[in-house]
Amino acid sequence: MSKLYYVAPPDDQFREVKKKAIEIWKTYSDRGGYSSGRIDKIKDMKNISDNFMFMVAMFDINNQKKLAIKLSKETKEAVSDRIRSGGTPDVYNMFLVF
Repeated sequence: MSKLYYVAPPDDQFREVKKKAIEIWKTYSDRGGYSSGRIDKIKDMKNISDNFMFMVAMFDINNQKKLAIKLSKETKEAVSDRIRSGGTPDVYNMFLVF
């Protein structure tokens, strides 16, 4: 297992994931603070350690697909590389770039 998962990406990729993750959370009901609670966790997050992947891991596999569609090729590759480095099988990696 590689330590890449815990390596912060370039700032532009971090900002891209943050922005797109917030967009997805805003599509959900805020009943009981569901979406706003998640947005609050993300909005002030800094680009350190595994925060990049924390934002991705907040989503189930279907929402990871939604996120992957919204990301640039370079950012998808950065996420995919980190997922693979952790040993996750490709079948569960929604960020693979072909």
